[in-house]
Amino acid sequence: MAIKNKKVWIGLLFTALFLLIYRLGYFIQIPFVDIDAVKILFGGSQSLFGFLDVFSGGALSNFSIVALGVSPYITSSIVVQLLQMDIVPKLKEWSEEGATGQEKLNNLTKYLSLGLAFVQALTIVIGITVSYNGAFYTVGTPTPVTAIIYVYLAIVLTAGTAFVLWIAEKITMHGIGNGTSMIIVAGIISSFPDMFRDLINTYIVSGGQNVGNIFIFFGVILLLLLIIVGIVFMEGSQRKIPIQYSNRSSAILSGKTDSNVPIKLNSASVIPVIFASTLMSLPLTVANFLKAGSAKTWLTNIFSTSEPIGFVIYIVLIVLFTFFYSFLQINPEKMADNLQKQSAYIPGVRPGDQTANYISRVLFKISMLGSTYLVIVAILPIIITKIFNLPSSVQIGGTSLIIVVGVAIETAQQIKTQAQEKQYRGFIE
Repeated sequence: MAIKNKKVWIGLLFTALFLLIYRLGYFIQIPFVDIDAVKILFGGSQSLFGFLDVFSGGALSNFSIVALGVSPYITSSIVVQLLQMDIVPKLKEWSEEGATGQEKLNNLTKYLSLGLAFVQALTIVIGITVSYNGAFYTVGTPTPVTAIIYVYLAIVLTAGTAFVLWIAEKITMHGIGNGTSMIIVAGIISSFPDMFRDLINTYIVSGGQNVGNIFIFFGVILLLLLIIVGIVFMEGSQRKIPIQYSNRSSAILSGKTDSNVPIKLNSASVIPVIFASTLMSLPLTVANFLKAGSAKTWLTNIFSTSEPIGFVIYIVLIVLFTFFYSFLQINPEKMADNLQKQSAYIPGVRPGDQTANYISRVLFKISMLGSTYLVIVAILPIIITKIFNLPSSVQIGGTSLIIVVGVAIETAQQIKTQAQEKQYRGFIE
């Protein structure tokens, strides 16, 4: 059992320790910037950067040294993965070289992450200066804004990203789960106490005398639990394509019904929602740094998901990215070729092009269901907030919940696997 497995406990403690170290970075703010002045400038908003603040657990809006978190690494990983699709032949060669090639790709992703982090940090610092020159202080005294300060603060934020990536790597090697995913989840979970506090203050403390508010409070909690159950079900759902092997006798195959190729119903995972949310958040982040005017109004109306146009664009982007990433993850032609090499075939379907076409049709139907599921979960916070007028910190559904549930399922499976390895090894010995 996992409870009695010493290796599992060591991994859990190691992961918890490094996540605690990462979280402590949230409270270390970058120098020179008057945080309170910047927040007052933007109306006291808790999050100046929208979805981009999710991955850092609020560290971005707090201007801490780990403000960028692992978001540059995620973006770099996606870019490198896309470039392997015959866009850059050298990267495609590396992807086919096994462990050696994978190590080269990992190193390239890290270097690209640091470069991207520097550019993002520089953009943020310049954006603050454009909006509010008085944001920079040295021990309470206004500091002249120079190129040296820009570069210095960008280097500080880039170093914070490098430190976070180092923590993620250590968690992956010695802890439980994927380090990058665990850091994202840690940032998301850190916002849960504020969410429940605001929910209680709004409907119990302030509106507890109204019976309707109490029903809304418990209704929101129940809805949250139902959504979690639904996400767990959808993340575990699979479409199994049956296969048979032409080089096996009918006697061997008799009674064997579990030969199949499983395809997850949500094969694109949460990546489409992350893509769509990021693309929608970037223009809004720029709008936050602009003064009131037609440009700011135009950006807000087009890219804000709370506006009709932005809402529709958000849905369309999720659907498009779901199909794109599903077919990127699962290549029907390559899968058909692998089945043919293994002397395997789908009953009733000829090997080769017909098998590839069949898999493409199945993947298309699955992507339709997967994109519908992602759209529903992604827009639930927007709709429910409009209906019940919930506090901005309360998110019922959305990308955050999919990430937390998905990582929890993967981590539980890893713990179970490690426990089983221990049991089998003991049995053999």
